[in-house]
Formats: sequence, structure tokens, C-alpha cells
Amino acid sequence: MDISFEEGMPSPSAADMRPEPPNSLDLSDAHPRRIKLTAPNINLSLDQSEGSVLSDDNLDSPDEIDINVDELDTPDEADSFEYTGHEVSTSNKDSGQESESIPEYTAEEEREDNRLWRTVVIGEQEQRIDMKVIEPYRRVISHGGYYGDGLNAIIVFAACFLPDSSRADYHYVMENLFLYVISTLELMVAEDYMIVYLNGATPRRKMPGLGWMKKCYQMIDRRLRKNLKSFIIVHPSWFIRTILAVTRPFISSKFSSKIKYVNSLSELSGLIPMDCIHIPESIIKLDEELREASEAAKTSCLYNDPEMSSMEKDIDLKLKGKP
Repeated sequence: MDISFEEGMPSPSAADMRPEPPNSLDLSDAHPRRIKLTAPNINLSLDQSEGSVLSDDNLDSPDEIDINVDELDTPDEADSFEYTGHEVSTSNKDSGQESESIPEYTAEEEREDNRLWRTVVIGEQEQRIDMKVIEPYRRVISHGGYYGDGLNAIIVFAACFLPDSSRADYHYVMENLFLYVISTLELMVAEDYMIVYLNGATPRRKMPGLGWMKKCYQMIDRRLRKNLKSFIIVHPSWFIRTILAVTRPFISSKFSSKIKYVNSLSELSGLIPMDCIHIPESIIKLDEELREASEAAKTSCLYNDPEMSSMEKDIDLKLKGKP
């Protein structure tokens, strides 16, 4: 539709020029319907001069609009969206399976993991201890109270709590246990101290190797080696005596002079206070059996019993932790 006005006649307002909007679109017409409105030339300057965008004439004049109604894209039945809910449920199912395969890592679990590792400094080097793997063997070292005047600590080392060498990860466990023993020793000792080594009721497969014991001695801080006043071995076996004899060239003569052998708990009680020392039940039972065997051996010796030699062998077997 072309709309024009004769010259000299006043131009109608924009409100009068605006056509009445149709109530509906007639899409059934065979010929395309076009609506064509003529707009004046536009000056893109920002002043309000004649022909400018901001001029009053341009603000009231309609733009030229060419709309082809038939070319408008309208949705048909083929493009209609059908919601069945199947895809959403499948997606939720897949996401549920993924959430089950990857559980959420909570803050409590993170704190628990942090408690399973301990960072220590040994020999001016930072070391990490796997506390979870050594949890069953932490009883191997304990504080046995004090002796004499001052803070002279008694450190108890129970070999019966050591891991079995048949473990597949035996070396890994012993490595972490070694770091735990050394770091714990540094925390327990303030001044002079002594070590009570409970050797009884320990099978050969649980006895620490020569290399492990040598490493322990070498990694002990100089302060700890200097402040060690006594190293008491309770229920010494032939095996532990042999190990100490072999390692004698690697240790100082001062340390060798601190080693003492004690054959019974009653003898140990005559050297140090036993109030705070925890003795494992297996060692208490062994001590009773050894005392009974020793009394029987003395009685047999008085009567020149020929079974004396077998009793001596039985005592040695009990010291080694064998039935």
C-alpha cells in the first residue's frame, strides 16, 4: 500500500499514520501480501538539524517495512516437540550410575586421611609415615615410666608385636615402622633414658633383620645415643646374642658396654620399677614356663637326671618363641 499526500497539506501525525493491527493473519490467500511503508532519508548525525536522526520529523515518520508473511517460518507437525520422559529418565539413570562409581569425597574423609599420615623430621629430612599400615604394630614401643631422679624415661620395645616376615609388604611395613619408632623415641625422651627390649615369645620369623637393627642405630640422633644409659635385653635367645656379636664391629664400645642381659622378669624388677611397664601376656606366660623349667632343671641336676640335656634344649626353644 502506497500512501502519499498532496503538497501543501499538513502531514498527519504518526498516530494517524499507524494502521490498525489485524486480529489474525490470513494464511490461506494464494497471493503474497506485502505491506510497504516509505521512510525518509536518515542523517546519522546526532544533532537535531534537518534530516538528523534526532529531528522531530524523523521521530514522527514511520520506517519502510517490507514483510513477506509467507516466508515466515512456522512450526509444523514434523517439527513438534514430543516429551516422553524416557530420555530424561535414562539420563538420570546414567548419572546415578556414575555417582555410584565415583563416591563423593567428604570433608570428614579428608580429615581421616590426614590422620592416617604423619610427617616427621628425622636426620634433617622430612619423612611421611603410613600410620594405617603400622596400626597393628604400634604397640611395639611404649613408655614405661621413669627411674631415678628427674625425667629419666624407660622405653619398652616388645619384639613380639613386630610384623611377620611372610607378609608380601613386609619391607614397606618395616620401613614405616622404623620411622615411627625413631620419631616416637624422640618425643618420649627428654633427658637420660633406658631401653628395655622384651625379646621373649618372639618367633624367628618376627625377629628384625640385621640390616634393620643397624639402620635403627645409625638413624638415632646423636643426643639419643649419648643420653642412652642402659639397653636391657629380657629373655635373650641364642639368636639375639649372635646378632649383637656380629654387629659389635659396627657399634661403638660405649654402646656395647650399655647392653645387659636379663633372664627373667623378677630379675628385671630388681633393676627398675615395674609399676608403669606393660608386659604382654605372652611374655608373662613364657616367664612362668621358663621359671618352672629352670626349677625342674635344678632338681634334675641334684639327682643327676640323664634328661637334663633335653630340658636345656626345651628352655632354649621357649626363649625363641617356639612351642
